[in-house]
This record gives sequence, structure tokens and C-alpha cells, in this order.
Amino acid sequence: MALRSDPQTVTITGIRPGLQVRMTGVPVADWLCSCGHHERARGRAAVIALTTRVRVGECPHTTNTEGREAA
Repeated sequence: MALRSDPQTVTITGIRPGLQVRMTGVPVADWLCSCGHHERARGRAAVIALTTRVRVGECPHTTNTEGREAA
């Protein structure tokens, strides 16, 4: 299961943690963070923006007690 910013739980099937990009037809990218956060981008510009922003293996959603990003 993956959690979004709202309290609703969403079941994600067929997506492994990491970044997956499909370029056939309309480009689609799915990013499933190790913390369970899921994002989907559709269309060339949105896919490019997501793949530029995401760092696989780094979770930007959790921080340690010193306020830095957790590894």
C-alpha cells in the first residue's frame, strides 16, 4: 500500500519501489518511494519533470531529528 498526502490509503499494484518510465503511447512515469509515497506523471513534460526531481533511494518525505533528509 502507498500513502498519499491525504489520509486515504491507496493500493498500488504492479509497481515496485523506484522509478519506472513507459514511453509507448503517452509517456507515463511512476515513482514509488521507499516510504510508500506514490506519484504518477503523464505526458512528456510531466515525465521529464518527475525524473529530474526524483532521486531513487533517497526519501524526501522523512527527516531525522536534526532536520536533514534521512538516508
